[in-house]
Amino acid sequence: MAAASLAVRLPRVVVVGGSLGGLLAANILWRAGCDVTVHERIGEELLGRGAGVAAHPEMFAAFARAGVNIKDAIGTSVEERVVLARDGSVMARHRLPQTMCSWSSLLSLLRATFPADRYFTGMEFSRAEQTDAGVRAHFVDRMQIEADLLIGADGIYSTLRRQLWPDVKPAYAGYVAWRGIVPEAVVSPETHEAIFSRYAFYLPPGEHMLGYPIAGEGGSLQEGHRRYNIVWYRRVEDDGALRWLMTDETGKHHPLGIPPGLIRAEALLELRGASEDNLPPQFREMVELIETPFFQSIVDMDVPAMVFGRAVLLGDAAFLARPHCGMGVTKAAGDAVLLAELITAFPDDISHALRVYDTERRRYGSYLTAHARRLGSQMKRSFASDGERAEAEYYRRPETCLRNISLPPDPP
Repeated sequence: MAAASLAVRLPRVVVVGGSLGGLLAANILWRAGCDVTVHERIGEELLGRGAGVAAHPEMFAAFARAGVNIKDAIGTSVEERVVLARDGSVMARHRLPQTMCSWSSLLSLLRATFPADRYFTGMEFSRAEQTDAGVRAHFVDRMQIEADLLIGADGIYSTLRRQLWPDVKPAYAGYVAWRGIVPEAVVSPETHEAIFSRYAFYLPPGEHMLGYPIAGEGGSLQEGHRRYNIVWYRRVEDDGALRWLMTDETGKHHPLGIPPGLIRAEALLELRGASEDNLPPQFREMVELIETPFFQSIVDMDVPAMVFGRAVLLGDAAFLARPHCGMGVTKAAGDAVLLAELITAFPDDISHALRVYDTERRRYGSYLTAHARRLGSQMKRSFASDGERAEAEYYRRPETCLRNISLPPDPP
């Protein structure tokens, strides 16, 4: 155990979901002296998944609490933001130092910090059962684990959330985010000079394009070995077009997200054609250089509560904010830190600790999802009022974008 033995027994904790949020909570609780195990559904390594992550002070503080040296939290430094015009010229700029991290690098650091014999892969959680002593976690392979606390950090399509609140589901926002990563070495000198060291945006009506540098393979920050992360928000109507996009060449539909290698060739040709027709030359080049584009459908969600008995939701398993504010990992980090602080402060009154956690993080989660919806209002096709239209126009302004996208909102 990482911490010295305490007079009061700290809880036995089962964490369902072994990605960033789950590992942050597990590391912090384990280092505080709790008996913690992590159970991940995916049987293989997760390290190749994900792309870029906007880093914020709260996130770095949480990683430090989890035992990760902040200096090792591989990230590239971006000093300036720019908005490009259609011809590739800079129409607005704003100096704003920020660190952009690689999702894979962050996960690798958290995995290295947590005991390997407490992290289990290929364990699919099925349901939670409240008991007199706490909670019992059931898995598909019929394994059952008794615990004082069960943390559901199992993401957007959380099994635990579906059990507790079956009517609460992610709501599609009407657009998708195409993503991809470009190795620095293949970028032309002209595009490299224009945007590679910057957080760059392009804001055509009904679309939103952005890109920023991240570390290269293995976390390399060496010049020539870094990568550029691209996100291109595009409308896709939920009238059959989205289903078609998430159906592979064999006709199999992937409602929870289609793997990159299964995306229809026709969809990729349309994407590259749209980049030729619509994007500034720098972003057009980046899209062409992406070897394997992939996309995520943009959804958001609020939950009525984050706690049910001794079962707790954390991160995207609870409130799900659109990615415009770049706060997904930071929100999960805030959940993990407060939960750990309360559990270790009130080990003899876990129910009290969970009530406080639910009140505080539900308030923040609701505030953040509402803020992210405002940032995404520019993607709407139609408006219910003049006020909605004015809001969308405000958030599409270059100066608004430069000072709000991928940044924490003002405190609620």
